[in-house]
Amino acid sequence: MLRSRGTALLCATKAAACTSARDGASMVAQVAPAAAAAVNAQGVHSASAAQAEPAQAAGSAGWRRGALVAAGLAGFAAMGSIALAEDESEHGLHAPRYPWPHDGIFSSYDHAAIRRGHQVYTQVCAACHSMYQIHYRDLVGVAFTEEEVKSMAAEIEFTDGPNDEGEQYERPGRLSDPLPRPYPNEEAARYANGGAYPPDLSLITKARHDGQNYVFSLLLGYREPPAGVSVREGLYYNPYFPGGAIAMPKMLVDEGTEYDDGTVATEAQQAKDVTTYLAWAAEPEHDDRKLMGVKFIFVLAIVWITAAYYKRWKWAPIKSRRVIVDVVN
Repeated sequence: MLRSRGTALLCATKAAACTSARDGASMVAQVAPAAAAAVNAQGVHSASAAQAEPAQAAGSAGWRRGALVAAGLAGFAAMGSIALAEDESEHGLHAPRYPWPHDGIFSSYDHAAIRRGHQVYTQVCAACHSMYQIHYRDLVGVAFTEEEVKSMAAEIEFTDGPNDEGEQYERPGRLSDPLPRPYPNEEAARYANGGAYPPDLSLITKARHDGQNYVFSLLLGYREPPAGVSVREGLYYNPYFPGGAIAMPKMLVDEGTEYDDGTVATEAQQAKDVTTYLAWAAEPEHDDRKLMGVKFIFVLAIVWITAAYYKRWKWAPIKSRRVIVDVVN
């Protein structure tokens, strides 16, 4: 009886153990897929994060490069603006380009404008500025007749000598005399103009950058100084002059010159005429040089046509010749 009870107890224990084993196995079977899925999800997330990190790094690097380029361009623009402002303050405002009628390849000076410009110079500019490299004879055939120039020269008294007694004397001007100087020397010129020295105008359009446009703009460029700009006493504001302050006051006004030909002497007309006159004074051979160039081109064209015709006549028989080779067996 005891044996049978022990046997029954042993069977019950085995059954319970089997049941526990089956439950553990089923639990393991249920947990294992979930764990595998979690591991796979974590792997996918890690892979996605690993793939996203280079893209984010590349994007941030691109933004940094763009920001650096933008900052560099802004810096260059600021430096360019500062340099332009410094250049304008040091060298003056750049003059615009005007359509001068004598700038063309086959264009010549307006000789009526040269005549009027000489009148503006003698009536307005000659009180302070000299043109010592221009002689009265240079005006003959350009803007005046020989008789007119002789009459103009005779109105001026020139110091000459010595005479037979070894003394200087005064005589009327001749065609060979230069245009008179307003001051005997530089010291006298500076003393009369508050320390400023009026330059000689013989080569002024060659001595200044963009000469004709600069002179024309300077003559018409006088204005009130802008806000924040102060000009000391004795100077006048002109943005086209280096530094913006010039010792020469505004000289041209409407009807300031009486033209012989009846042209209305507006301020702009006087500036145009005297600028043309100064351009001619700096390059009096301008028209002759262009005329010589036209003649040279004409002669060269004739020579080229003659050479081309001769070459064609000489080589036409040779180029049109036919060579026949008869092979005899």
